[in-house]
Amino acid sequence: MSADESSSSTVTDPAPIDAVPLRHPWRWVAAIVILALFGLFLYGAATNPAYGWSTYFEYLFNDRILLGVFNTLQLTVYSMLLGIVLGVVLAVMRLSPNPVFRSVSWVFLWVFRGTPIYVQLVFWGLVPTIYSNIQLGVPFGPSLFHLNLQSLSIPFVLACLGLALNEAAYMAEIIRAGILSVPEGQSEASTALGMSWTLTMRRTVLPQAMRVIIPPTGNEVISMLKTTSLVTAVPYSYDLYSIAVREVAARIFEPVPLLMVAATWYLVVTSILMVGQFYLERHFSRGASRKLTTKQLDALAKAQTEGGHV
Repeated sequence: MSADESSSSTVTDPAPIDAVPLRHPWRWVAAIVILALFGLFLYGAATNPAYGWSTYFEYLFNDRILLGVFNTLQLTVYSMLLGIVLGVVLAVMRLSPNPVFRSVSWVFLWVFRGTPIYVQLVFWGLVPTIYSNIQLGVPFGPSLFHLNLQSLSIPFVLACLGLALNEAAYMAEIIRAGILSVPEGQSEASTALGMSWTLTMRRTVLPQAMRVIIPPTGNEVISMLKTTSLVTAVPYSYDLYSIAVREVAARIFEPVPLLMVAATWYLVVTSILMVGQFYLERHFSRGASRKLTTKQLDALAKAQTEGGHV
C-alpha cells in the first residue's frame, strides 16, 4: 500500500456542524410591549363612556345607515366604471400619433390631477347655477331644445360625474403604464402572425398589461370608496358619511359612536374589496412566476415517467 493510500484511508469525515439559530430577544420584548399597549387601548375604549357603545350597536344595522352603505356602493361602482372607460380612451389618446389627441388628453390630465377633488365636486354642485338653462337651436332662430337644470334634482348624477372625471385622469396613467410595460416584440410578433391591431390588444397586449394594471386599479377602487365621503360638497347627502355623521349624529348629538359606525362599514367593504383584488391579481399573474405549482410539478413528473417508458 502506498503512502497516499494509507493517508487517505485514515482521513475521517468531518463532524456535522451544530448550528445554533440566532436569537432575537428584542423582537419578543417589542411584541410584548405592543400587545400590552394594544390591550390597554382596548380596555380604555371599552370602559370610556365617550365612545357610546350602546349607541354604536343601536345604529350599526339601522335602516338609514344601511341605505347610506347602499348609496355609497352605487357611487363607487358607477364612478369607477365610468372612470375606467374614460381612462382607457384617454390612455389611447396619449399613445396616439395624432398630436391633437395627445394634447387634449394631456390637458385633461393636467386639469383634473392638478386640482383637489373637493374643489371639483364643489364646482359640479354649482353647475345648475352656472348653467341654469341649456338651449339648443338655430342661431337667431327658434329654440329646438330647452332644459332648466335648476328644476332637476340631479345631485347623485353630478356626484358620479365629478368622481368619475377625476378618477379617469388617474386611470389613464395606470392603463398607459400597463400598456407600455408590455415589450414591443409582443406586438410585432402578433402582427407577423397576421393579427389585427384590435386582436393584438385583446389577445396579446392587454392580458400581459393586466398584471400591471390590476394592483393600482384595486387601490383606486378602495380609494374611491373612501372619497365618496366628500360628495357632501355637491351637495349629495345620502351617502354613508352624510347619513351617519351629518344626519343621525347631528340629531342625537353623539358624533363619536356614529363615526365609528361609518368607519366599521368602510372597513367591512374595504376588506371585501381587498379579497377580490387578491384573487384578481393571482388570476392575471399566472405564468409570471418561475415557481412551479403542484399541478405543474405533477404534470412534469408524469411527462418524465412516460418519456422513460418510451
